[in-house]
Amino acid sequence: MTVADLKLGEIGVINSFSDSKLSLKLLEMGCLPGTEVKLDFIAPLGCPFCISVGENYQLSLRKSEAATINISFPLN
Repeated sequence: MTVADLKLGEIGVINSFSDSKLSLKLLEMGCLPGTEVKLDFIAPLGCPFCISVGENYQLSLRKSEAATINISFPLN
């Protein structure tokens, strides 16, 4: 499952990245493995996605970028 598969308000934990070139950019923006992400908003035409990374950082991503972030659901 990827960030692009999340529904509004769902939370996932970053596992890995499927694009090695884009992964460096995402890592620099705080998308680290083990970090929780929450889908906050999707633009009316389906792109971009707005996600919360960690507790107080929001990031806008293209749908194609969000699709490269592999996640799992947190254990509660």
